[in-house]
Amino acid sequence: MSNENKTPGSGCNQDSCNTSGKNQDDKSQFPSGENLRQRMSRVKNKILVLSGKGGVGKSTVAVNIAVSLALAGKRVGLLDIDIHGPSIPKLLNLEKRKIEATEFGITPTGYGDNLKVMSIGFILQGEDEPVIWRGPMKYGVIKQFLQDVVWGELDFLVVDSPPGTGDEPLSVAQLLMEVGGGIQAVIVTTPQELALTDVRKSINFCRQLSIPILGVVENMSGFICPRCGEASEIFKTGGGERMAREMGVPFLGSVPIDPQVVDASDSGKPYMYHYARTETAKAFGRVIRPILEMGSSADMDDLERTLSQVPPVEEEKTMEKPVMKIAIPVANDRLAMHFGHCEQFALIDVDPSTKRILKQDSVQAPEHQPGLLPAWLKEKGANIIIAGGMGSRAQSLFTQNGIKVVTGAPGDEPKKLVESYLAGTLKTGENICDH
Repeated sequence: MSNENKTPGSGCNQDSCNTSGKNQDDKSQFPSGENLRQRMSRVKNKILVLSGKGGVGKSTVAVNIAVSLALAGKRVGLLDIDIHGPSIPKLLNLEKRKIEATEFGITPTGYGDNLKVMSIGFILQGEDEPVIWRGPMKYGVIKQFLQDVVWGELDFLVVDSPPGTGDEPLSVAQLLMEVGGGIQAVIVTTPQELALTDVRKSINFCRQLSIPILGVVENMSGFICPRCGEASEIFKTGGGERMAREMGVPFLGSVPIDPQVVDASDSGKPYMYHYARTETAKAFGRVIRPILEMGSSADMDDLERTLSQVPPVEEEKTMEKPVMKIAIPVANDRLAMHFGHCEQFALIDVDPSTKRILKQDSVQAPEHQPGLLPAWLKEKGANIIIAGGMGSRAQSLFTQNGIKVVTGAPGDEPKKLVESYLAGTLKTGENICDH
């Protein structure tokens, strides 16, 4: 039976599930294989990653915990039970992967040597496909993810749960407790009181279900400027640690806001591997240490040894994206029709891959001397000049300095000229300079 039209646990066409929201048939279309108890008996440790509310970076933390455990040589499963908003495929650049069913069960997607991944996102027909299900259907698919996925022998199963204390975390917790437990929780928050109020509910959720809490992670805890190193408390700091102390649960550590975490997430690169030597990665490492030490302290040594062999982020960034820097001679905030008589130059940086303007600076033009401007603009990093009129000798000097010349542009504002140039709609007329 094709996997394209059916979703585990639904027993119905995806379209009919989305429109009706009714559980048409609870039977799996996949062979059941071993039962739930047999599957989960082969998993030593189960870690449920929770958050009281959305937007705190819970899935990012879950992915980096799983990747770090795998880098330490552990056999790891990563299960995404966020039925309505699965993000694990995106965070690991696995969006185009599809699952396979065999006579033994559902085959999870592999990531590297030690990590197996399962998500509802692998089954949906498209990224924008909604899953409109009620509780019984969500319970059914979560049970199948535990029971029918061929996880094999695992040291850790990391479960990324949606925010709150609803159907999904309750279902997975109850299913795992039915077969012997072994489940512990990591709770992710941000420092502000709004998030901490909801996190307290997650802690009490675990207590009511008798789930041990490994600890609290305070994510987005301050921002360290990558240029000047100054710390800014955008969402405050210390709230998660204070709350953990008040609630009597362990505090695993704080992770600062880091733009590279966003870049890594959007590009599907696990931060803990690709930025292994940064201060933020070290903060993640402190969070992960107690989890690794559930096995032995030597496991953390294995992880640190592995990460020490990853090229530093500075080496990775030596191939920086080229920047297009466009120079425009300006007088009275508009293009000066003869570049040699301008008051200043607008220097506009552009990302050539997205054709997006990054920044605009103004610099005072030097005193006019024949042949000076091409070399001067080269020193400023310019590689394109948009001008009204320019003599042939000047054009030759710009070309010799590696600067492309565009002449005959109208007397518009610099930003408008650049936007037209990038869009391919810049109308250039006759080069009015003849010397």
